[in-house]
Amino acid sequence: MRALLQRVAHASVTVDGQVIGQTGPGLLVLVCAMQGDTEAQADQLATKIAKLRIFTDEAGKMNRSVRDIGGTALVVSQFTLAADTSRGNRPGFSTAAAPDEGKRLYEYFAAQLAAQGVPVETGQFGADMKVELLNDGPVTIWMES
Repeated sequence: MRALLQRVAHASVTVDGQVIGQTGPGLLVLVCAMQGDTEAQADQLATKIAKLRIFTDEAGKMNRSVRDIGGTALVVSQFTLAADTSRGNRPGFSTAAAPDEGKRLYEYFAAQLAAQGVPVETGQFGADMKVELLNDGPVTIWMES
């Protein structure tokens, strides 16, 4: 699985003019299931994200996790993280998981992150979503399992 984490002051996702998920302060997690990904990889990614120390402590050092600060996460599916730009000018997405499997692993990942003690809200898989955020830092981290 691939994930792009952004430390945010706040973030929200809107579908058809309605806010369906929001967070802040905490994390915006854009996530993509790749072909061959498993629940074990989703578990590993969720555990790592819950423990990742990217929030500042009293000394201004990145030493606290989203759990440590009592933060929340907005988890949004984003198959475009599978983009292959190695040839031509149009990205290919053939390495992304098939839609049914991608949705299943996306929902599983969100549930596993919540099971790690991080309150989670989500976007809507496959929908045309509008994502707004205020990146804090900015801190943006790419992860793969």
